[in-house]
Amino acid sequence: MKGGHIFTRATLDEIAPVLGPAEIQIAIDLFIGPCDADEREGAMIFSNHSCDPNIGVQGQIVFVALREIATGEELTHDWATTDDDDYSMTCRCGTTTCRGVITGRDWQNKELQRKYHGIFSWYLQRKIDHAADYLRIENPA
Repeated sequence: MKGGHIFTRATLDEIAPVLGPAEIQIAIDLFIGPCDADEREGAMIFSNHSCDPNIGVQGQIVFVALREIATGEELTHDWATTDDDDYSMTCRCGTTTCRGVITGRDWQNKELQRKYHGIFSWYLQRKIDHAADYLRIENPA
């Protein structure tokens, strides 16, 4: 379970240079994470990105196993299921399904939306569902 304080993007912008990536977005302008270095370890999930993850998110802060995880195995989640931000980086996860590049907007990818339906953060799943509802209204069959 992800822990920490609830804070805005303005606070994130202040603490990120010191703490690095330690938060998860939970609403349009709200994040959960540590606010200082002393809290960082206790508030972390310690999960790296993978295009073939072994954990997913349910709700906003609860992470669950997607398959059996061996003792000592690195925990990974696809950042597409939690991130809504402006970044792009080379992926080196090494899986057969590796996308090569991951971005903070990968949640918008329709293939990933199908793949991860039910394990997106609540915040992102609502955005996906809202967009789908809008498209059905604008383009009735």
